Amino acid sequence: MNELGDLRPSQLIYTFGVGALIDLPHLSGLVMGLDDWDTRYSTEIHEERLLKALQQKQGKQLKRLLLPPIAFDENERDPAAPAIGVPVVPFPRWLRCPVCDTLATIESGVFALVQDRYRADKTRYVHASCTKGNNPAGLPVRFLSACREGHLGDFPWIDYVHKGKVPCRPSILTLREYGAAGDASDIIVECHGCGSRERMADAFDSENKNFSRKCVAHHPHLRQADSCGCKEESRTILLGASNSWFPTVMSAITLPPDVSNKVAELVEQNWRDLKDIPSLEVAKFMTAPSRMPQFADCTAEEIWAAIEEKRSGTGDADEEETDLKIEEWRALTAPSLAKTNRDFTAKRVSAPQGYEAFFTDTVLLERMREVRALMAFTRIESKGDFASATQEDDERGTALGRNPPEWLPVSEVRGEGIFLRFDEGALQQWETKLEVQRLDQRFLGAHASWRKLRKQNPPAAGYPGIRYVLMHSFAHALMRQISLECGYTAASVRERIYCKGKNDENGPMAGVLIYTAASDSEGTLGGLVQLGNPQSLGRLIEQALEEMRICGSDPLCAEHSPTGDGRGVHGACCHACLFAPETSCEKGNRFLDRTTLVGTFASEGCEFFT
Repeated sequence: MNELGDLRPSQLIYTFGVGALIDLPHLSGLVMGLDDWDTRYSTEIHEERLLKALQQKQGKQLKRLLLPPIAFDENERDPAAPAIGVPVVPFPRWLRCPVCDTLATIESGVFALVQDRYRADKTRYVHASCTKGNNPAGLPVRFLSACREGHLGDFPWIDYVHKGKVPCRPSILTLREYGAAGDASDIIVECHGCGSRERMADAFDSENKNFSRKCVAHHPHLRQADSCGCKEESRTILLGASNSWFPTVMSAITLPPDVSNKVAELVEQNWRDLKDIPSLEVAKFMTAPSRMPQFADCTAEEIWAAIEEKRSGTGDADEEETDLKIEEWRALTAPSLAKTNRDFTAKRVSAPQGYEAFFTDTVLLERMREVRALMAFTRIESKGDFASATQEDDERGTALGRNPPEWLPVSEVRGEGIFLRFDEGALQQWETKLEVQRLDQRFLGAHASWRKLRKQNPPAAGYPGIRYVLMHSFAHALMRQISLECGYTAASVRERIYCKGKNDENGPMAGVLIYTAASDSEGTLGGLVQLGNPQSLGRLIEQALEEMRICGSDPLCAEHSPTGDGRGVHGACCHACLFAPETSCEKGNRFLDRTTLVGTFASEGCEFFT
């Protein structure tokens, strides 16, 4: 197996995970399922809260969270060692010669694989029998078939060009582009065996009766098809389209262990080395002062008791499902009670200067760690939530393996953050405004239409409320301003919103965590925390709110309100003012409206910051 390219662990969670297509220099690859991954070179990540929440979704057989296998450096790798990394296979299986326009499958023998063990980027398929060129490289075709249930397949070229009739034998196909723009209406597939031809634009026409849209129910990343078939309609998509793969991710922030004695805390810090100890005798050997000097003041009996206590208190998937954010909220609102370690260092400062009436205090996270796990994926349509998989009630999602997973791929990132807690009294007073209640009903209707269009029932379930719209809009406005000040890119700054009403269970909650996480760094740059002092943060909030008053797309942006067509769930917002990179937003740029922050051209008195 040749090595073809490099990916970061975070890319294997959000961009090129299991079942996704990767655009390589001369190939298009499909990331295979977990059954094909070699985990001998993977590092286990310990995050008990996240593992417990995942077990409630995936089952008790899930035991480990692993980093993707990482290849050795060139100067350290043994030439005889096997290739290490994530397995991929060529997909789609149809290739096109860019010189003579011949269209054929990889298995047909028309295209031959040429490998270069010293230059992996030169690996390609060539058309050796091309009559117009000298071994031109075969390129993956641009058209695929997929459905909402996560199935993916090659475009049915032979059936399509013959308009559903019995194909001729042999079928000799060409795919020719007659225009320079690459539009589907300028691309024609032709069978030279019988002369049949068809424009590719008709493949996107849902009313085309000559083209069967029955889904093949195939999962190529699992090398299997669903035996019961698929009732969904197959859709034609383009190679590299953004709707070909959407991840379902669950994440958790590492919190200090809630312990009252030194032994339990030391066991927590060294759990990676202690988790497999089977007995007291082995514990005496493993924790001897010569091997683990940090346990010099502890007896083996105390260590073994702490190990058994921790082991018995984790991994119980039968308990009632909990929200990962509840414990995080308690730690962030009472940072003085939380212990400090290398994964969590927090301190409380005053509220932003000039905004003491809207915020109670600020917590600066000088050190923090976030673990993100890939649970499943969807195609055609996203579930919409990128960081709140614990709240999803839509069961649609494609599995990562043929069997219930015993492990899941994760990425571990470290960074820094600023936590702002809203004043609950000010929030409740704002929620009583008649204009705010009207806007709340419009958002509820748009949310129900959005779910109904995607066949998610009941339609009104999962609505976060108008206070979430306010905090979400504020988080985006502040992230845009912070990215200009601290040196991080907009895609490197993320949000985590803690929102519950006063009548909700474990409520009320009203806080926003703006943080950054760098997967290639153990520490932090410090630029984000430095902006958290009351004077700087007050200035940033003032500038962010001022930017929200006028948008470059006004008056169209300011006049937009939540609609019932199901296409979007947002009000006055656009790419010029509030939209953020989707990996930075936990709601996929939904539930945003800058009129909840400040007055605009079309404002109705819904602003919170008066």
